[in-house]
Amino acid sequence: MEEKREDKAIILDFLPNGYPFDNRPMFRKTAIAQALGTAHFSLLELIPKKEFTLQTMQVVYIGEGKREEIHHVSGKLLPEKMTETAKHALEEAVKGLIGERKAEFMDFFNKSGAITTRMHQIELIPGIGKKHMWEIIEQRKEKPFESFEDMKARIKLLPDPEKAIVKRIISEINNEDKYKLFVK
Repeated sequence: MEEKREDKAIILDFLPNGYPFDNRPMFRKTAIAQALGTAHFSLLELIPKKEFTLQTMQVVYIGEGKREEIHHVSGKLLPEKMTETAKHALEEAVKGLIGERKAEFMDFFNKSGAITTRMHQIELIPGIGKKHMWEIIEQRKEKPFESFEDMKARIKLLPDPEKAIVKRIISEINNEDKYKLFVK
């Protein structure tokens, strides 16, 4: 099965003179943008067209065909190569994407299953242990969750599920866990 590529990306940081640690002569350096793919939460390194200056949190088209601002996708960006600006923008970008795709994340809570006989996908969400997991499973049997607010209202003392998903996605981007729920 062919992996679907990213079509759009959110700019996390724009380096008009390339990386500061790049010791090539100035005329050889190219502008670089660090970005987050909107479909699979992929960290990407983009090379913008010469005449364009990109802004943090700007959404750019990186798919097939004519691209307005981006010359080409240089490749995947390793988390340890991210700039401090990009690291700070990452959380805001992930929050924004979750806000746009709430139905997808509600589906996760309504349909997720066991990973092993002793572990459930819901338990991988930070702040949600066995007790909350069982409450979520029982509540979704009665009626599927409609929103994060609905979840918080029906399950006592549940940590904010939206913030917990943001933490989970960032930890997956940083390769802190072998299981991938949201990042492909």
